[in-house]
Amino acid sequence: MPLKAVVFDFDGTLATLNVDFVEMRREIIALLARYEVPCGSLENLFALEMVDAGSRALGVKDPGQGRRFMDEALQLIHDIEMKGARKGSLLEGIEDMLSLLKRKGIKTAIVTRNCIDAVRCIYPGVHESFNAIISREFTPRVKPHPDHLRIALEQMGVLPHHTAMVGDHPMDIMAGKKAGSFTVGVLTGHSGADALGGAGADLVIPDAVSITRHIEFPGNTSPRDTNLPC
Repeated sequence: MPLKAVVFDFDGTLATLNVDFVEMRREIIALLARYEVPCGSLENLFALEMVDAGSRALGVKDPGQGRRFMDEALQLIHDIEMKGARKGSLLEGIEDMLSLLKRKGIKTAIVTRNCIDAVRCIYPGVHESFNAIISREFTPRVKPHPDHLRIALEQMGVLPHHTAMVGDHPMDIMAGKKAGSFTVGVLTGHSGADALGGAGADLVIPDAVSITRHIEFPGNTSPRDTNLPC
């Protein structure tokens, strides 16, 4: 797999997945009810999409109320993400893997629906380790929309077909496929191999560190000369 860049999801891919999405959805549904927004048609959406739909519905009659709901909902999500981040940590071997990719000239990026504060809480040195970090604050459309990934590619100056998108959720695979990247599913989150393969993953591996086994490094240098598991 000759690549120039690897783009990673964060939670469940590079870091432990501690965000309580059940609590998040419950709190958003309660907030929608307080704003008297019928949520029957919204309950099957992901949390951020639920918030966006609720804000649009409120904004039709009162744009100010729509913005207030959006602000309150995003603060609620931020608080839940930070609660999870304070208990989080990088998965084993991630920093060594990133150092190897950097030494071999492979650019790296993070594309996450999480907030940047949570990413920095778990990984204080994140900005020194990646060429681009696109959390939800820096994209108008989050994964599975491919624009989330495309922004990272533009910042790195890399074409999609020279990139692997690595993530633990089908939405990571969907974003990568739509953008035209090679897609890699990892089994360190809540999704199994069947779900990732069903979303179209080109490759499913145990964890993000294992990506080094599948990269053709410049100069055909094998990752087996490192301390990473092979």
